[in-house]
Amino acid sequence: MEERLQKVLANAGVASRRKCEELITAGKVTVNGEVVTELGAKADPAADTIAVSGKPIKKEAKVYVMFYKPKGVITSVSDPKGRSVVTDYLKDVKERLYPVGRLDYDSEGLLLLTNDGDLAHKLTHPSHHVPKTYHATVERVPHGNALEKLAKGIKLDDGMTAPAEVEYHDIDPDGKYATIAITIHEGRNRQVRRMFEAIRHPVTRLKRISFGGLQLGGLQRGKHRKLSVEELAKLREIADAVQT
Repeated sequence: MEERLQKVLANAGVASRRKCEELITAGKVTVNGEVVTELGAKADPAADTIAVSGKPIKKEAKVYVMFYKPKGVITSVSDPKGRSVVTDYLKDVKERLYPVGRLDYDSEGLLLLTNDGDLAHKLTHPSHHVPKTYHATVERVPHGNALEKLAKGIKLDDGMTAPAEVEYHDIDPDGKYATIAITIHEGRNRQVRRMFEAIRHPVTRLKRISFGGLQLGGLQRGKHRKLSVEELAKLREIADAVQT
């Protein structure tokens, strides 16, 4: 069955779909010995010989891993500056995994990694409003009306945010800090931090505790585990539910 070439490559675990598109346009992909540079091109992985930089692709078993990313780790598979990256913690996984979305360098918590490029694409596409829940520890205690602004949507430099779910999780008796549970359905750069900056309560610690129905639970910092059959089914259900 023919599919778009970038999807075939992503499903084979070559890279994320976006990275596969870059490989195609850079002329590094061949189908039956012919260089293909058009993103609309299709191929049949069962019948065609597909290679990247001269190396034939092979189908890997699909792997889905939940990882507790520590603060100070890059959400990437490599870093030119030699800093720690998430795959440094997955040395026991033989398949080439790629992060689904991003967690800031200064943030921690649940990160999904997989070699299923199709699912990763769905979970990060703007049309799939995947819920993400964070515990944001902020300076001082925001008043309820400030949190109400976040819940309704607040103006940032790149436009209004979508409505969010916001509630107090922990409050310092001396009023020096508060931890707020916030669920968003967008994926803008440093969005949660910018939302709290907009109400003048800067984030001092940010931890993602949930992604697409997956719960971090008792997973320890720097550790990982494979998703259960039930978790994967739930994730696929959310990924397939396009919100228009």
